[in-house]
Amino acid sequence: MEKKKYNISVEATLEVIGGKWKCVILCHLTHGKKRTSELKRLMPNITQKMLTQQLRELESDGVINRIVYEQVPPKVEYELSEYGQSLERILNALCDWGAAHIERVYGEPLSVLEDSILNEQFK
Repeated sequence: MEKKKYNISVEATLEVIGGKWKCVILCHLTHGKKRTSELKRLMPNITQKMLTQQLRELESDGVINRIVYEQVPPKVEYELSEYGQSLERILNALCDWGAAHIERVYGEPLSVLEDSILNEQFK
């Protein structure tokens, strides 16, 4: 691997989990293994192409595991790797900050949050 220079360590973090969808994918995977179709259903605004790309990048960075079951029809699931589980504290902090921001800007969180298992705390 080519040695890289960063101005600040958060750049390395954002290189792995940055972007619109990676943290969302990782948050869903903190609740257990998911198939691609489950993730797509949980994130209806992501395109299939983008979901596949983000999953490949997260797998390449060692943050998630891709589990292939040798069966017909083929079955593939994704889960957080042990390395990826080290991000849970960060992901929880991002969710908490986002919830506080939503309350500050919009008042009632449920008025802007989709119905999702990740938003159960607001019910």
